[in-house]
Amino acid sequence: MVEQFVGKWKMTSSDNFDEYMKAVGAGFASRQMANLAKPSLTIALDDQGFISMKAVTTFKTLEIKFKLDEEFDETTADDRKVKTVMSLADGKLFQTQTWEGKTTLIEREVLDTKMIAKCTMDDVVAIRTYEKDA
Repeated sequence: MVEQFVGKWKMTSSDNFDEYMKAVGAGFASRQMANLAKPSLTIALDDQGFISMKAVTTFKTLEIKFKLDEEFDETTADDRKVKTVMSLADGKLFQTQTWEGKTTLIEREVLDTKMIAKCTMDDVVAIRTYEKDA
């Protein structure tokens, strides 16, 4: 099921992301860069079952490599050190990040040629839309 996420994606819209970044504790400078960035996201699957997600912006490149349902250490774009678990359920890819007693959830879903990323922290929700890059 993870195959539907494999490929290169380009962000086309971002709604309420600044409020989400505030909710996770990102500082002003990190939020400004995040709001200006239009990341491309490449998702790949290798022979050993590892999934990689590489986000590239003009400011920063981040890459994580993981197996589903196995916790790993991640440093986020705003430099939070988090424990992350990626899981797949109902055709959606869930990324749960925990740090300092806090938890955020990023839920990705492919609809036709778009990938919708719903970022939730407490009662703050941001929606980022990506389109498949041919």
